Amino acid sequence: MNLQAVAIATAAVLSLAAGSMLLNLAGVPGARAQGLAGRDGRVFELRVYHTAPGRLAALKANFRDTNIAYLKKHGITSIGYWTPQDGPAAENTLIFIVAHDSREAAAKHWKEFLDDPDWQKFAKASQADGKIVESVETTFMTPTDFSALK
Repeated sequence: MNLQAVAIATAAVLSLAAGSMLLNLAGVPGARAQGLAGRDGRVFELRVYHTAPGRLAALKANFRDTNIAYLKKHGITSIGYWTPQDGPAAENTLIFIVAHDSREAAAKHWKEFLDDPDWQKFAKASQADGKIVESVETTFMTPTDFSALK
């Protein structure tokens, strides 16, 4: 992961942790029930997608309109989605964090997601105007004992 990607990922994680802490401190109803904190053994997965030139809008639309529902269908919990504010990454980068009950669950759920015939059909159709994603970086993370998000 290059230095810029590390900085972006760190900012995303810090923003996520602060937001979760504020939800819990503010007593937002359902914050814990939604799986935002307090589950033993859970792992978080930071994913950074780099798109082909001019294709970030298509990737964002895919997630907004379809992919998040498929993730949920296959047991992958969406935590948050971000785009960088500064270029050049702002033009071609989507950063998101998902959660899994374990690394084993992550492998199982991603396989089910990728093997889903309906998702495969959607993915093929969404690339009719050309390839969307050029590369993906993924990092599995374990919350520290002092993390607001667990």
